[in-house]
Amino acid sequence: MQTLKLKVSLFLNYFVFAILLNSVGTVILQVQRNFDITKSAASILEAFKDLSIAVTSFLVASFIVRIGYKKAMLIALGVVTAMCIIMPSVPNFLMTKLLFASVGFGFALIKVSVFATLGLVTQNQKEHLSLMNFLESFFMIGILTGSFLFGYFVDDNNPKSQSWLNAYYILAAIAAAAFLLLLTTKLDESSVKKAEFEESKDLSDDFLGMLRLIVKPLVLIFIFSVFFYVLIEQSIMSWLPTFNNDVLHLSTSLSIQMATILSASFAVGRFLAGIAFKKIDWLYVLLGCLVIAAAIVLITVPLTKGLAVGTIKSIADVPMVAFAFPMIGLFLAPIYPAVNSVILSQLPKHKHAAMTGLIVIFSALGGTTGSIITGHIFDAYDGQTAFYFSLIPMGLLIVLLFFFKRLQSKSGTETTAVNITGGGH
Repeated sequence: MQTLKLKVSLFLNYFVFAILLNSVGTVILQVQRNFDITKSAASILEAFKDLSIAVTSFLVASFIVRIGYKKAMLIALGVVTAMCIIMPSVPNFLMTKLLFASVGFGFALIKVSVFATLGLVTQNQKEHLSLMNFLESFFMIGILTGSFLFGYFVDDNNPKSQSWLNAYYILAAIAAAAFLLLLTTKLDESSVKKAEFEESKDLSDDFLGMLRLIVKPLVLIFIFSVFFYVLIEQSIMSWLPTFNNDVLHLSTSLSIQMATILSASFAVGRFLAGIAFKKIDWLYVLLGCLVIAAAIVLITVPLTKGLAVGTIKSIADVPMVAFAFPMIGLFLAPIYPAVNSVILSQLPKHKHAAMTGLIVIFSALGGTTGSIITGHIFDAYDGQTAFYFSLIPMGLLIVLLFFFKRLQSKSGTETTAVNITGGGH
């Protein structure tokens, strides 16, 4: 019963942070309207979120075992609950930056703790893969929920309306509920704490242990793979609402709600990938997905040229490309959880926190880089050019996956089948 309660708690933690993290695309669009911020300036919100994730992960991931996974998650939930309550009361661009910085800080603690906790509640690699991707499915459900939540509060008739900020009161309530559920749930961390203390005597040993992971060729290639994947994902996900609004001429609320198609395609893609991974080597699945994703960019983005100007307020009038382009999520979806699970499954459980810290750091750096580059290209050229940019990291990722597979095979711990039953970044 306690194990089930703990799993529900982990799912709820991921759900609330999914909404907060992936609201950045919606908020980028809204701060342009509310606070007269340029696209280039608005792109800094991704940096406040992702760099705080990277810095926090870098500082605490190596010794979070000593802090305790449960305690770290409670701190994260407490901080974001408070910030979600404050945000509607102090509506300005500076507070928006601070909100995303706190979300980034909280998510770093949550992700490292949650990923590490999975090793405590699963018995084997197959169960670990399944639970991880089911957890990631909840993440995608959170993204979908968040888009509809913010879209509901947006006032299309008044660009300066700040009614969308009321969504944060609901998010504060969800975060508070997650806090109370976790507080009353037992988590036995004794096994990993014992292993960690036996291996390292102080914090410097913990930190050096994390750094020693980086020098491993397999881990190094993996880290670059994660960086470029998240760069692709966030360059599209964070800017799709603005793309829908500026390029496809959808109303603000419709732009936000149509972006949920991308989130839904991610969720479906991870579910379908589970079937493919049972029968086909993970490398071939991921390479095929990247090739198709690139094809979608090359086929759909040109269709956005020459669309009739005029705000579209009805879904019946939405151009077909607004439905077609987000299908890219189907094919990007399997990459992140698959490579994460493969690398984590090869490490002892007490090293999962340190490895997850590296995952979080380089995911954050990739997300920030992608969003800032896309924002500047969007400002300097147009939305079409900004989305064409994603083809470059796709090509680099294809090359990196070949090296990743080769090094994995040499390690002698190759995973022949990856079982993904759901999931999202």
